Amino acid sequence: MATERAQEKRQFGHRARLALTPAQVRLVDAQAHAARTTWNLLHDWWTMLPKGKRTLAAADAAIRQARRDIGWLAALPAQAAQAVLKTYFQAWKNCWDGRAEAPNFKARLRTVMSVDVPQGRDLQVKRVHRRWGMVNIPKIGRVRFRWTKDLPIGRAAGTDNKISGARLVKDALGWHIAFRVQTLNAVPEPHTGPAVGIDAGVNIPLALSDGNHQDHGRPARLPDGTADRDKWLNPDDKAKLLRLEQRAAHRKSFRKPGQKTSNRLKRTYDQIASLRATAKRRASDWQHQTTTHLARTYGVIVVEKLDIPNMVKSARGTIENPGKNVAQKSGLNRSISQEAWGRTVTMLTYKAARHGGTLHKVPAPGTSRRCSMCGFTTPGSRESQAVFVCKNEGCGWSDNADHNAARNVLHLYRMSHALVPAAGRAVGRRPRGVKPATAR
Repeated sequence: MATERAQEKRQFGHRARLALTPAQVRLVDAQAHAARTTWNLLHDWWTMLPKGKRTLAAADAAIRQARRDIGWLAALPAQAAQAVLKTYFQAWKNCWDGRAEAPNFKARLRTVMSVDVPQGRDLQVKRVHRRWGMVNIPKIGRVRFRWTKDLPIGRAAGTDNKISGARLVKDALGWHIAFRVQTLNAVPEPHTGPAVGIDAGVNIPLALSDGNHQDHGRPARLPDGTADRDKWLNPDDKAKLLRLEQRAAHRKSFRKPGQKTSNRLKRTYDQIASLRATAKRRASDWQHQTTTHLARTYGVIVVEKLDIPNMVKSARGTIENPGKNVAQKSGLNRSISQEAWGRTVTMLTYKAARHGGTLHKVPAPGTSRRCSMCGFTTPGSRESQAVFVCKNEGCGWSDNADHNAARNVLHLYRMSHALVPAAGRAVGRRPRGVKPATAR
Protein backbone atom coordinates (compact mmCIF):
# COMPACT_ATOMS: atom_id res chain seq x y z
CA MET A 1 0.00 0.00 0.00
CA ALA A 2 1.48 3.29 -1.07
CA THR A 3 2.06 5.88 1.62
CA GLU A 4 1.21 9.51 1.14
CA ARG A 5 4.16 11.80 0.69
CA ALA A 6 4.62 14.71 3.07
CA GLN A 7 3.79 18.17 1.83
CA GLU A 8 5.48 21.49 2.38
CA LYS A 9 4.56 25.10 1.75
CA ARG A 10 6.51 26.98 -0.87
CA GLN A 11 6.59 30.69 -1.60
CA PHE A 12 7.85 32.11 -4.85
CA GLY A 13 7.40 35.14 -7.06
CA HIS A 14 6.21 35.37 -10.63
CA ARG A 15 6.87 38.47 -12.72
CA ALA A 16 4.79 39.46 -15.74
CA ARG A 17 4.72 42.47 -18.02
CA LEU A 18 1.77 44.86 -17.78
CA ALA A 19 0.01 46.35 -20.81
CA LEU A 20 -0.89 49.84 -19.58
CA THR A 21 -2.47 52.68 -21.49
CA PRO A 22 -0.73 56.10 -21.38
CA ALA A 23 -3.30 57.33 -18.86
CA GLN A 24 -2.74 54.29 -16.65
CA VAL A 25 1.04 54.79 -16.86
CA ARG A 26 0.65 58.32 -15.51
CA LEU A 27 -1.51 57.06 -12.64
CA VAL A 28 0.94 54.30 -11.66
CA ASP A 29 3.86 56.75 -11.90
CA ALA A 30 2.01 59.07 -9.53
CA GLN A 31 1.52 56.23 -7.05
CA ALA A 32 5.22 55.30 -7.26
CA HIS A 33 6.33 58.88 -6.62
CA ALA A 34 3.90 59.11 -3.69
CA ALA A 35 5.31 55.87 -2.24
CA ARG A 36 8.87 57.18 -2.54
CA THR A 37 7.91 60.48 -0.91
CA THR A 38 6.15 58.63 1.91
CA TRP A 39 9.34 56.69 2.55
CA ASN A 40 11.42 59.89 2.64
CA LEU A 41 8.99 61.66 4.98
CA LEU A 42 8.95 58.63 7.25
CA HIS A 43 12.75 58.56 7.24
CA ASP A 44 12.95 62.25 8.22
CA TRP A 45 10.39 61.70 10.97
CA TRP A 46 12.34 58.70 12.29
CA THR A 47 15.74 60.44 12.36
CA MET A 48 14.44 63.62 14.05
CA LEU A 49 12.47 62.01 16.89
CA PRO A 50 14.10 60.68 20.08
CA LYS A 51 14.42 56.91 20.35
CA GLY A 52 11.71 56.66 22.99
CA LYS A 53 9.04 58.12 20.67
CA ARG A 54 9.77 55.94 17.65
CA THR A 55 6.81 53.59 17.80
CA LEU A 56 4.71 51.93 15.14
CA ALA A 57 1.55 53.71 16.29
CA ALA A 58 3.24 57.12 16.17
CA ALA A 59 4.58 56.41 12.68
CA ASP A 60 1.14 55.36 11.49
CA ALA A 61 -0.35 58.59 12.86
CA ALA A 62 2.38 60.62 11.13
CA ILE A 63 1.64 58.98 7.78
CA ARG A 64 -2.08 59.64 8.14
CA GLN A 65 -1.42 63.30 8.95
CA ALA A 66 0.94 63.64 5.96
CA ARG A 67 -1.72 62.20 3.63
CA ARG A 68 -4.17 64.82 4.91
CA ASP A 69 -1.73 67.73 4.62
CA ILE A 70 -0.23 66.83 1.21
CA GLY A 71 -3.03 66.25 -1.27
CA TRP A 72 -1.14 64.40 -3.99
CA LEU A 73 -0.03 61.70 -1.53
CA ALA A 74 -3.63 60.45 -1.67
CA ALA A 75 -2.84 59.01 -5.11
CA LEU A 76 -1.22 56.14 -3.20
CA PRO A 77 -3.78 53.68 -1.72
CA ALA A 78 -3.90 53.58 2.06
CA GLN A 79 -2.87 49.91 2.19
CA ALA A 80 0.15 50.64 -0.02
CA ALA A 81 1.16 53.43 2.37
CA GLN A 82 0.94 50.97 5.26
CA ALA A 83 3.15 48.60 3.25
CA VAL A 84 5.76 51.37 2.99
CA LEU A 85 5.68 51.70 6.78
CA LYS A 86 6.05 47.95 7.24
CA THR A 87 8.96 47.80 4.78
CA TYR A 88 10.72 50.70 6.48
CA PHE A 89 10.51 49.08 9.91
CA GLN A 90 11.73 45.78 8.46
CA ALA A 91 14.70 47.62 6.94
CA TRP A 92 15.72 48.89 10.37
CA LYS A 93 15.29 45.41 11.83
CA ASN A 94 17.58 43.97 9.15
CA CYS A 95 20.10 46.69 10.00
CA TRP A 96 20.00 45.89 13.72
CA ASP A 97 20.45 42.18 12.98
CA GLY A 98 23.49 42.92 10.81
CA ARG A 99 21.93 41.70 7.56
CA ALA A 100 21.88 45.05 5.73
CA GLU A 101 22.87 48.69 5.91
CA ALA A 102 20.69 51.34 7.53
CA PRO A 103 17.82 52.63 5.35
CA ASN A 104 18.51 55.90 3.61
CA PHE A 105 16.89 58.66 1.57
CA LYS A 106 15.46 57.54 -1.80
CA ALA A 107 16.52 59.85 -4.60
CA ARG A 108 14.19 60.51 -7.50
CA LEU A 109 16.44 59.43 -10.36
CA ARG A 110 18.36 56.58 -8.72
CA THR A 111 15.47 54.75 -7.04
CA VAL A 112 13.53 51.92 -8.65
CA MET A 113 9.88 52.99 -8.94
CA SER A 114 7.57 50.48 -7.24
CA VAL A 115 4.16 50.20 -5.59
CA ASP A 116 3.08 47.40 -3.27
CA VAL A 117 -0.34 45.70 -3.30
CA PRO A 118 -0.34 43.87 0.05
CA GLN A 119 -3.77 42.22 -0.21
CA GLY A 120 -4.12 39.37 -2.68
CA ARG A 121 -7.91 39.56 -2.70
CA ASP A 122 -7.73 43.05 -4.22
CA LEU A 123 -6.03 41.73 -7.36
CA GLN A 124 -8.92 39.60 -8.68
CA VAL A 125 -6.71 37.80 -11.19
CA LYS A 126 -8.48 36.21 -14.14
CA ARG A 127 -7.24 34.52 -17.28
CA VAL A 128 -8.98 35.79 -20.41
CA HIS A 129 -6.76 34.43 -23.18
CA ARG A 130 -3.99 31.96 -23.81
CA ARG A 131 -1.43 34.76 -23.59
CA TRP A 132 -3.18 37.39 -21.50
CA GLY A 133 -4.67 37.76 -18.04
CA MET A 134 -6.47 40.55 -16.20
CA VAL A 135 -5.60 41.97 -12.79
CA ASN A 136 -7.19 44.70 -10.72
CA ILE A 137 -4.85 47.42 -9.42
CA PRO A 138 -6.23 49.72 -6.70
CA LYS A 139 -7.11 53.20 -8.01
CA ILE A 140 -6.08 52.12 -11.53
CA GLY A 141 -8.66 49.53 -12.57
CA ARG A 142 -8.46 46.40 -14.68
CA VAL A 143 -5.13 45.93 -16.45
CA ARG A 144 -3.89 43.26 -18.85
CA PHE A 145 -0.69 41.32 -18.19
CA ARG A 146 1.23 38.63 -20.05
CA TRP A 147 0.16 35.13 -18.96
CA THR A 148 3.29 32.96 -18.97
CA LYS A 149 2.68 30.76 -15.91
CA ASP A 150 -0.38 29.08 -14.40
CA LEU A 151 -1.38 30.89 -11.20
CA PRO A 152 -3.59 29.55 -8.37
CA ILE A 153 -6.84 31.32 -9.22
CA GLY A 154 -10.46 30.27 -9.38
CA ARG A 155 -11.04 26.66 -8.36
CA ALA A 156 -7.29 26.07 -7.97
CA ALA A 157 -7.08 28.72 -5.25
CA GLY A 158 -7.56 28.00 -1.58
CA THR A 159 -6.05 28.46 1.85
CA ASP A 160 -2.78 26.78 0.91
CA ASN A 161 -2.66 27.75 -2.77
CA LYS A 162 -3.20 31.44 -3.33
CA ILE A 163 -1.77 34.76 -4.44
CA SER A 164 -0.97 36.65 -1.24
CA GLY A 165 -0.09 39.97 -2.85
CA ALA A 166 1.88 41.67 -5.59
CA ARG A 167 4.28 44.48 -6.30
CA LEU A 168 4.41 46.82 -9.29
CA VAL A 169 7.96 47.46 -10.49
CA LYS A 170 9.17 49.69 -13.31
CA ASP A 171 12.35 49.14 -15.31
CA ALA A 172 13.66 50.25 -18.70
CA LEU A 173 11.14 48.00 -20.48
CA GLY A 174 8.09 49.39 -18.67
CA TRP A 175 5.87 48.40 -15.76
CA HIS A 176 5.73 44.81 -14.49
CA ILE A 177 3.78 43.05 -11.77
CA ALA A 178 5.46 40.56 -9.42
CA PHE A 179 2.95 38.18 -7.82
CA ARG A 180 3.65 36.64 -4.41
CA VAL A 181 2.43 33.04 -4.66
CA GLN A 182 1.98 30.47 -1.90
CA THR A 183 1.55 26.81 -2.82
CA LEU A 184 1.43 23.45 -1.04
CA ASN A 185 3.59 20.86 -2.82
CA ALA A 186 4.68 17.34 -2.05
CA VAL A 187 8.18 16.99 -0.60
CA PRO A 188 10.41 15.79 -3.47
CA GLU A 189 12.02 12.39 -3.23
CA PRO A 190 15.83 12.30 -2.92
CA HIS A 191 17.48 12.81 -6.29
CA THR A 192 19.35 9.72 -7.45
CA GLY A 193 21.36 11.49 -10.12
CA PRO A 194 25.18 11.67 -10.18
CA ALA A 195 27.37 14.26 -8.47
CA VAL A 196 29.01 17.04 -10.46
CA GLY A 197 31.55 19.76 -9.76
CA ILE A 198 31.09 23.17 -11.36
CA ASP A 199 33.74 25.80 -11.99
CA ALA A 200 32.43 29.27 -12.87
CA GLY A 201 34.45 31.12 -15.48
CA VAL A 202 34.35 33.82 -18.11
CA ASN A 203 35.19 32.04 -21.38
CA ILE A 204 33.32 28.90 -20.25
CA PRO A 205 30.50 30.17 -18.01
CA LEU A 206 29.91 26.83 -16.24
CA ALA A 207 32.54 24.11 -16.65
CA LEU A 208 31.33 20.70 -15.41
CA SER A 209 33.52 17.92 -14.08
CA ASP A 210 31.95 15.37 -16.47
CA GLY A 211 32.71 17.51 -19.52
CA ASN A 212 29.14 18.65 -20.23
CA HIS A 213 30.07 22.33 -20.13
CA GLN A 214 27.33 24.95 -20.31
CA ASP A 215 28.03 27.98 -22.49
CA HIS A 216 25.99 30.85 -23.87
CA GLY A 217 26.24 29.82 -27.51
CA ARG A 218 27.70 33.27 -28.12
CA PRO A 219 31.40 34.20 -28.51
CA ALA A 220 32.73 35.66 -25.29
CA ARG A 221 35.37 37.73 -27.10
CA LEU A 222 35.54 39.98 -30.12
CA PRO A 223 37.80 39.19 -33.13
CA ASP A 224 40.53 41.41 -31.66
CA GLY A 225 40.58 39.33 -28.46
CA THR A 226 38.88 41.80 -26.14
CA ALA A 227 35.87 40.83 -24.04
CA ASP A 228 32.48 41.47 -25.62
CA ARG A 229 30.44 43.42 -23.10
CA ASP A 230 27.37 43.28 -25.39
CA LYS A 231 27.46 39.56 -26.23
CA TRP A 232 23.78 39.16 -25.38
CA LEU A 233 22.80 41.58 -28.15
CA ASN A 234 22.31 40.54 -31.76
CA PRO A 235 24.37 42.23 -34.53
CA ASP A 236 21.44 44.51 -35.39
CA ASP A 237 21.01 45.42 -31.73
CA LYS A 238 24.73 46.17 -31.42
CA ALA A 239 24.61 48.45 -34.44
CA LYS A 240 21.57 50.24 -33.02
CA LEU A 241 23.27 50.61 -29.65
CA LEU A 242 26.34 52.12 -31.30
CA ARG A 243 24.22 54.64 -33.18
CA LEU A 244 22.36 55.61 -30.01
CA GLU A 245 25.57 56.04 -28.01
CA GLN A 246 27.06 58.24 -30.75
CA ARG A 247 23.86 60.27 -30.90
CA ALA A 248 23.84 60.71 -27.13
CA ALA A 249 27.48 61.84 -27.12
CA HIS A 250 26.77 64.31 -29.95
CA ARG A 251 23.74 65.82 -28.20
CA LYS A 252 25.53 65.92 -24.86
CA SER A 253 28.35 67.99 -26.39
CA PHE A 254 25.92 70.90 -26.91
CA ARG A 255 24.77 70.97 -23.28
CA LYS A 256 26.36 73.72 -21.24
CA PRO A 257 27.49 73.16 -17.62
CA GLY A 258 24.53 73.45 -15.26
CA GLN A 259 21.99 73.22 -18.08
CA LYS A 260 19.15 70.69 -17.84
CA THR A 261 19.17 67.59 -19.99
CA SER A 262 17.01 68.03 -23.07
CA ASN A 263 14.04 65.80 -23.73
CA ARG A 264 15.70 64.43 -26.87
CA LEU A 265 18.78 63.39 -24.91
CA LYS A 266 16.57 61.80 -22.23
CA ARG A 267 14.72 59.84 -24.92
CA THR A 268 18.05 58.61 -26.32
CA TYR A 269 19.15 57.54 -22.84
CA ASP A 270 15.86 55.64 -22.41
CA GLN A 271 16.43 53.79 -25.69
CA ILE A 272 19.94 52.80 -24.60
CA ALA A 273 18.59 51.60 -21.24
CA SER A 274 15.94 49.56 -23.05
CA LEU A 275 18.59 47.70 -25.05
CA ARG A 276 20.64 47.09 -21.91
CA ALA A 277 17.56 45.73 -20.15
CA THR A 278 16.89 43.41 -23.09
CA ALA A 279 20.41 42.00 -22.81
CA LYS A 280 19.96 41.52 -19.08
CA ARG A 281 16.70 39.65 -19.63
CA ARG A 282 18.38 37.31 -22.10
CA ALA A 283 21.19 36.59 -19.65
CA SER A 284 18.72 35.89 -16.83
CA ASP A 285 16.68 33.61 -19.10
CA TRP A 286 19.81 31.60 -19.95
CA GLN A 287 20.62 31.28 -16.24
CA HIS A 288 17.13 30.02 -15.43
CA GLN A 289 17.09 27.43 -18.20
CA THR A 290 20.63 26.22 -17.45
CA THR A 291 20.19 25.93 -13.69
CA THR A 292 16.88 24.10 -14.14
CA HIS A 293 18.58 21.59 -16.44
CA LEU A 294 21.42 21.05 -13.94
CA ALA A 295 19.00 20.62 -11.00
CA ARG A 296 17.00 18.01 -12.93
CA THR A 297 20.10 16.10 -14.10
CA TYR A 298 22.36 15.94 -11.05
CA GLY A 299 21.60 14.91 -7.48
CA VAL A 300 24.64 16.58 -5.88
CA ILE A 301 25.99 19.89 -7.18
CA VAL A 302 29.33 21.17 -5.86
CA VAL A 303 30.52 24.74 -6.42
CA GLU A 304 33.31 26.95 -5.14
CA LYS A 305 32.75 29.39 -2.30
CA LEU A 306 33.88 32.56 -4.07
CA ASP A 307 34.37 35.96 -2.50
CA ILE A 308 33.01 37.82 -5.53
CA PRO A 309 33.10 41.37 -4.05
CA ASN A 310 36.80 40.92 -3.33
CA MET A 311 37.43 39.48 -6.81
CA VAL A 312 36.01 42.52 -8.62
CA LYS A 313 37.90 45.15 -6.64
CA SER A 314 39.69 47.77 -8.71
CA ALA A 315 43.45 47.54 -9.25
CA ARG A 316 43.85 51.29 -9.63
CA GLY A 317 45.66 51.70 -6.32
CA THR A 318 46.67 55.09 -4.93
CA ILE A 319 48.89 57.96 -6.04
CA GLU A 320 51.73 56.69 -3.86
CA ASN A 321 51.27 53.04 -4.92
CA PRO A 322 49.63 52.96 -8.37
CA GLY A 323 48.25 49.66 -9.58
CA LYS A 324 49.43 47.53 -12.51
CA ASN A 325 47.45 46.32 -15.51
CA VAL A 326 44.52 48.49 -14.45
CA ALA A 327 42.78 48.33 -17.85
CA GLN A 328 43.05 44.53 -18.03
CA LYS A 329 41.74 44.14 -14.47
CA SER A 330 38.88 46.50 -15.24
CA GLY A 331 37.86 44.37 -18.22
CA LEU A 332 38.06 41.20 -16.11
CA ASN A 333 35.91 42.78 -13.39
CA ARG A 334 33.32 43.76 -16.00
CA SER A 335 33.24 40.21 -17.39
CA ILE A 336 32.86 38.69 -13.91
CA SER A 337 30.03 41.05 -13.05
CA GLN A 338 28.32 40.29 -16.35
CA GLU A 339 28.30 36.55 -15.63
CA ALA A 340 26.51 37.08 -12.26
CA TRP A 341 27.98 34.02 -10.55
CA GLY A 342 26.23 34.75 -7.26
CA ARG A 343 22.82 34.74 -8.91
CA THR A 344 23.64 31.42 -10.60
CA VAL A 345 24.51 29.82 -7.24
CA THR A 346 21.31 31.21 -5.71
CA MET A 347 19.22 29.67 -8.49
CA LEU A 348 21.02 26.35 -8.17
CA THR A 349 20.44 26.31 -4.41
CA TYR A 350 16.66 26.52 -4.43
CA LYS A 351 16.16 24.57 -7.66
CA ALA A 352 18.29 21.66 -6.45
CA ALA A 353 16.26 21.51 -3.24
CA ARG A 354 13.04 21.66 -5.25
CA HIS A 355 14.08 18.58 -7.26
CA GLY A 356 15.38 16.61 -4.26
CA GLY A 357 19.06 17.36 -4.77
CA THR A 358 21.65 19.18 -2.67
CA LEU A 359 24.20 21.90 -3.29
CA HIS A 360 27.53 22.08 -1.46
CA LYS A 361 30.33 24.62 -1.42
CA VAL A 362 34.04 23.85 -1.15
CA PRO A 363 37.05 26.13 -0.56
CA ALA A 364 38.14 27.89 -3.74
CA PRO A 365 41.93 28.38 -3.24
CA GLY A 366 44.10 26.10 -5.36
CA THR A 367 41.41 24.48 -7.49
CA SER A 368 42.68 26.04 -10.73
CA ARG A 369 46.39 25.27 -10.06
CA ARG A 370 46.15 21.71 -8.73
CA CYS A 371 46.30 18.78 -11.12
CA SER A 372 43.11 16.74 -10.91
CA MET A 373 44.93 13.60 -12.09
CA CYS A 374 47.91 13.34 -9.73
CA GLY A 375 46.77 15.80 -7.07
CA PHE A 376 49.99 17.86 -6.99
CA THR A 377 50.30 21.63 -7.40
CA THR A 378 53.33 22.29 -9.56
CA PRO A 379 54.40 25.84 -10.49
CA GLY A 380 53.83 26.67 -14.14
CA SER A 381 51.14 24.05 -14.78
CA ARG A 382 48.56 26.73 -15.59
CA GLU A 383 50.14 27.78 -18.88
CA SER A 384 47.33 30.12 -19.92
CA GLN A 385 43.76 30.98 -19.14
CA ALA A 386 42.46 27.93 -21.01
CA VAL A 387 45.38 25.46 -20.99
CA PHE A 388 46.53 23.31 -18.08
CA VAL A 389 49.55 21.02 -18.45
CA CYS A 390 50.81 19.27 -15.32
CA LYS A 391 54.56 19.84 -14.82
CA ASN A 392 54.89 17.01 -12.34
CA GLU A 393 57.34 14.34 -13.49
CA GLY A 394 55.55 11.16 -14.40
CA CYS A 395 52.17 12.85 -14.92
CA GLY A 396 52.11 15.37 -17.79
CA TRP A 397 48.30 15.37 -17.89
CA SER A 398 46.82 18.17 -19.98
CA ASP A 399 43.27 19.45 -20.31
CA ASN A 400 41.21 22.59 -20.34
CA ALA A 401 41.96 24.63 -17.23
CA ASP A 402 38.30 25.14 -16.33
CA HIS A 403 37.55 21.42 -16.71
CA ASN A 404 40.53 20.63 -14.48
CA ALA A 405 39.23 23.04 -11.83
CA ALA A 406 35.75 21.48 -11.97
CA ARG A 407 37.25 18.03 -11.36
CA ASN A 408 39.14 19.43 -8.37
CA VAL A 409 35.94 20.96 -7.00
CA LEU A 410 34.18 17.58 -7.08
CA HIS A 411 37.24 15.87 -5.59
CA LEU A 412 37.28 18.27 -2.62
CA TYR A 413 33.66 17.38 -1.87
CA ARG A 414 34.37 13.66 -2.06
CA MET A 415 37.30 14.12 0.31
CA SER A 416 34.91 15.70 2.86
CA HIS A 417 36.03 19.31 2.37
CA ALA A 418 32.49 20.62 1.88
CA LEU A 419 31.79 23.70 3.97
CA VAL A 420 29.07 22.83 6.49
CA PRO A 421 28.26 25.61 9.02
CA ALA A 422 28.31 24.27 12.57
CA ALA A 423 28.99 26.04 15.87
CA GLY A 424 29.87 29.24 14.05
CA ARG A 425 32.63 27.78 11.85
CA ALA A 426 33.06 25.64 8.73
CA VAL A 427 33.79 21.96 9.31
CA GLY A 428 34.40 19.03 7.00
CA ARG A 429 32.07 16.07 6.67
CA ARG A 430 32.53 13.00 4.50
CA PRO A 431 29.34 11.93 2.70
CA ARG A 432 28.01 8.46 3.34
CA GLY A 433 29.12 5.67 1.07
CA VAL A 434 32.39 7.35 0.00
CA LYS A 435 35.64 5.87 1.27
CA PRO A 436 38.78 8.04 1.51
CA ALA A 437 40.90 5.68 -0.59
CA THR A 438 38.39 5.54 -3.45
CA ALA A 439 37.05 9.08 -3.26
CA ARG A 440 38.78 10.14 -6.46
